[in-house]
Amino acid sequence: MRRPTARAYAASAAALAALLTALPAAHADSADGAGGVAAAATVIEKVPYAMDSSNQAAWWTPVATYKGRGQYTYFAFNEPGSTAATHRPAIARRDPDGVWSRLPLLNGDGQQAEFPDDNGHNQPSVARDGSGRLHVFASMHANSWRYFRTEAPGTDVTDHAAELPDQGVGITYPVVTTAPNGDLYLAARVGSGADQRPGKLYRWDNAAARWSTVATFAGALNRSVYPDDLTVDSAGRVHLLYEWAKAPATAFRHQLSYLRYDPATGAFADSTGAAVTTPVTPATSDVIQDLTAGEEWSIDNAYTGPAVQSAKLTLDGSAPKVAYRYRSADSGGNFRVYYAYPSGSSWVGKTVYAGGQTAAALGITWNATDTKRVYYITGTGTDRVFAATQAADGTWTSQSAAPGVSADRLAVQRDSDGKDVLYLPDVAHNSLYYGPCRCRGRGRRRPAGWWSHRGGR
Repeated sequence: MRRPTARAYAASAAALAALLTALPAAHADSADGAGGVAAAATVIEKVPYAMDSSNQAAWWTPVATYKGRGQYTYFAFNEPGSTAATHRPAIARRDPDGVWSRLPLLNGDGQQAEFPDDNGHNQPSVARDGSGRLHVFASMHANSWRYFRTEAPGTDVTDHAAELPDQGVGITYPVVTTAPNGDLYLAARVGSGADQRPGKLYRWDNAAARWSTVATFAGALNRSVYPDDLTVDSAGRVHLLYEWAKAPATAFRHQLSYLRYDPATGAFADSTGAAVTTPVTPATSDVIQDLTAGEEWSIDNAYTGPAVQSAKLTLDGSAPKVAYRYRSADSGGNFRVYYAYPSGSSWVGKTVYAGGQTAAALGITWNATDTKRVYYITGTGTDRVFAATQAADGTWTSQSAAPGVSADRLAVQRDSDGKDVLYLPDVAHNSLYYGPCRCRGRGRRRPAGWWSHRGGR
């Protein structure tokens, strides 16, 4: 039987997108963040499999792409479980012809894996190694490893949790990426202690088909580490992005930080290239967003003060570029969107969007034409997914990246053809969307305010 094609599921969204791309997208301006007035020429496809409402988080890397006879896309996501309180992880694969296929994650008994819902901690992360094997980490909140992979391209995705180091230790927030040589790197928060929960970096040796521990990269007494993202440059160096929180855990974090690891030397460094000793602490981290007036270390999930919540990383060559959400004392309770990059011994940044509340989800990519492209989701509106680009004069333009789709989470992966692949869960309607975005900045723009600091070195 022929698998379902994208055409049947994309027709209505494509028609709506074609209509909306001719119209300006409503988006509030602000004094320190540009408002977008254009819609992107993006055709959105609905993934033809039901999505569970637990498929929502900012702490994930749920997209992988691969160039074979064309571009393949892999979406790790949660399907509905046997009850309303459970979910079943799977992979939705889109081939170059637009044909979708479904790869369930299987336990040792051949049955599809199923886990209890724990919103914000169910995120699946996926990567494809240099031999074509798919790797998925799913549904862990201080749980033992829940890890599935294929033995070879085209085989079932089965339980391989016993292959990981640190057996029996609680794992949370796994993010994974593929290195140019086909190896994988994985960052996760490890442990479930009340006094501290450090961050660890792991490596999959593709040639040996084996996982090992690289290092505990960050940890401190009374602090928990929240890995946000990681990526690998062409020289094989691993770039890490993470946040700090008061232990044991909280919805609001602080001191967004950066770290770089060089497998050739085994050394870690900050954004200036200066060597650092791991595990780094809040005092020794390369801090991108430091504490501001009124900011407190709190484990109160009703805390309303300044805080970081979600961040993503990309590279311009080997230079890190960061998008993140921060709630300052003067933001009216809203998490604004910021862009930051290292310059000399400091991190420098700009306000991307400050027109209202945003969702805990971001994306950032880099290309030669638009340079940085920051994706974010607004708290309200018909169009909620936006892509922001910056002109040479420093002004920002935002445009709708998914016309007519009320997504409330997102992830972005840039493929080898230079296309941004959007992963868009619509939790309210239990739907997942695929969007190949070639967004270009245009329309009304306003200058955004600069900030810089020494970054807590």
